[in-house]
Amino acid sequence: MSGRVGTRVAVAVAVALAVVSLPLVVDDRFILKVLTLVGINVIIVIGLSLLFGYAGQISLGHAAFVGIGAYTSAILTARFGWPWLAAVAVAILLAAASGLVLAIPSLRLRGHYLAMATLGFGQIMFVLFVEFREYTGGPDGLSGIPDPSVGGFAIASAGADYTLVWIVAIAVFVLAGNMVRLRPGRALKALHGSEIGAEASGVDTVRLKLKVFTLSTALAGLAGALYAHHLGFISPSAFSLEFSIVLVAMVVVGGMGSLWGAVVGAVLLTLLPFLDAIVPGMPREVSSALQDWQAGIYGMTLILMMIFAPGGLASVARKLTRRVRQRRGEGDTTEGDTT
Repeated sequence: MSGRVGTRVAVAVAVALAVVSLPLVVDDRFILKVLTLVGINVIIVIGLSLLFGYAGQISLGHAAFVGIGAYTSAILTARFGWPWLAAVAVAILLAAASGLVLAIPSLRLRGHYLAMATLGFGQIMFVLFVEFREYTGGPDGLSGIPDPSVGGFAIASAGADYTLVWIVAIAVFVLAGNMVRLRPGRALKALHGSEIGAEASGVDTVRLKLKVFTLSTALAGLAGALYAHHLGFISPSAFSLEFSIVLVAMVVVGGMGSLWGAVVGAVLLTLLPFLDAIVPGMPREVSSALQDWQAGIYGMTLILMMIFAPGGLASVARKLTRRVRQRRGEGDTTEGDTT
């Protein structure tokens, strides 16, 4: 067992090093920018996986918290000249505080009612992003957002920006993975399975839901700040209800209750509109069709996954692994691996 754990750790470290080192072998600026967007979505989806896949709390307004982080950091740096790190810290705190404020009155809500509460919050924030033209630029968006910089060193190149985002994403994944393996993770799984049963086992479900919702929104705010400085321009359309639904689809497709699955779902669905740049030789008609029918493809993928693989890609991978090990006479030893 320890040998298999060591192997998984070695593979994870190798993958992380390969991801961070990618700019050394890829010099295409557009591809690096696309892969940076993948890393940003990975950060958001890890937080949403903790909320949705582990705690069983549904959020259809997570794009709003990404927008709060993006606009906060962008306004503080572009309009008021704040240092980048300070602006990002405030963006994270404001997104987390917004999540806490929303979570407190929503604690007694669950299922579809909680989803409607978060959806309503998302729509309210979208309207505020549009109407506060003096600060947000309204529908035209906010431009002139500076590059990330630390101590006078600007992270201006596509490769440097990619490396920054993925270092943060890997750190978030490691921290989340450690959390779900320890007592908080077991409490989240108990909450997901049965709130009454979790309370009977001594879990403070109210405090736990507050913590996980606040953590999830803080990660969304962090990703939003990175997104704003990555593009140098943001507009309300980037933080719409459609984006919130796509984020939920990433968790469902990857597999609820699996951080690795959430990462895979984020990678696949983020890359879908850019397959013509990733896959050489793809016909233009195919790439145009993928972009035109993007929302429909997301929806159909979600429906098919719910019908044929309700546990997501992570569940499919676990079943295949069990079958292979059973054929080798090793038995089922992967049931408890949820990261």
